[in-house]
Amino acid sequence: MPLQAGIVGLPNVGKSTLFNAITAAGAEAANYPFCTIDPNVGVVEVPDSRLGVLEGFIKPRRTIPTAFEFVDIAGLVRGASKGEGLGNQFLSHIREVDAIIEVVRCFEDEEVAHVSGGYDPLKDIETVNLELILADYASIERQLERTIKSARGDRSLEPEVEFQRHLLTVLEGEHFAFRAPRSELERQMLSRYQLLTAKPILYVCNVAEDQLREADTLPAVEKVRAHAATQDAEVMVVSAKVESEIAALDEEEKAEFLRDLGLEESGLDRLVHAAYHLLGLGTFFTGSEKEVRAWTFHHGWKAPRCAGQIHTDFEKLFIRVEVTSYEDVEACGGLAAAREAGRMRIEGKDYVMQDGDVCYFRIGGS
Repeated sequence: MPLQAGIVGLPNVGKSTLFNAITAAGAEAANYPFCTIDPNVGVVEVPDSRLGVLEGFIKPRRTIPTAFEFVDIAGLVRGASKGEGLGNQFLSHIREVDAIIEVVRCFEDEEVAHVSGGYDPLKDIETVNLELILADYASIERQLERTIKSARGDRSLEPEVEFQRHLLTVLEGEHFAFRAPRSELERQMLSRYQLLTAKPILYVCNVAEDQLREADTLPAVEKVRAHAATQDAEVMVVSAKVESEIAALDEEEKAEFLRDLGLEESGLDRLVHAAYHLLGLGTFFTGSEKEVRAWTFHHGWKAPRCAGQIHTDFEKLFIRVEVTSYEDVEACGGLAAAREAGRMRIEGKDYVMQDGDVCYFRIGGS
């Protein structure tokens, strides 16, 4: 199943417009709150020029890129953690995604209503983040009650009781839960709680079309960057309106449009790459005459676990992997040529996969 990033924010900040543009999924976008109720899911291909190069060398019958899912989640309002608006639905949908993409409105437009009557990027961020924190606080409060009861008969749970109390203190200070762990044990505990504020976050500043060229110097964007730095969060700038225009173009028109804007790649490409970086992901490849395919893995994964991405049995039956780096394949003019040049390596179960590895897994008696 592809990894998911949830696109969140207040109503009318450009979430659904951006979602439509980057996924071509046709999510409804309108100038009124709560036009998105059930989360819309769009699967996008991860742009990777290396896949096309490998396709040219190997000439397979088909080529399959890896994919990433974006989920457009209903707009949040103050009080969502207590059920205001579509609060309960909103928060439950966020809990299911791997990362949070928080769209922040950084433009003025009298024709596009703002839920609070006027736009203020930091106030919008505060509203969304506070609701996430309050929801997590309520969740940990409930878990702490249960853990205290269980610890009366099992003293091994006392460290967890202490950590949950510490976590409540962190959340009371309006800090995200990811700041709470002080040890590897506590990080493992936190991962079990499925907290909203333990997820990695990327702020997307949505600017007007005519602001795109100087977007990095806009006061509103600078404010968002300064805030994000306090959270170790990442920031990128897009114009959802521009992205919707790009989505309607063919490849040649798209390239010309981007050149006119002084951009090297679309917001879709930048957003997917940013989400990949946010989640610590990389790509490895498999290639044969049948197909060339890209696969997603987490940095730090070893070869058997990566083999399991292809088929669960591959992880259990893994023997070894034949690895050639993409750079060597490109430099030698093909996979076969790289192997003839001695660039192919045989790695075992402890091999840590690297981004760009071109692999042939030996499984069972193969």
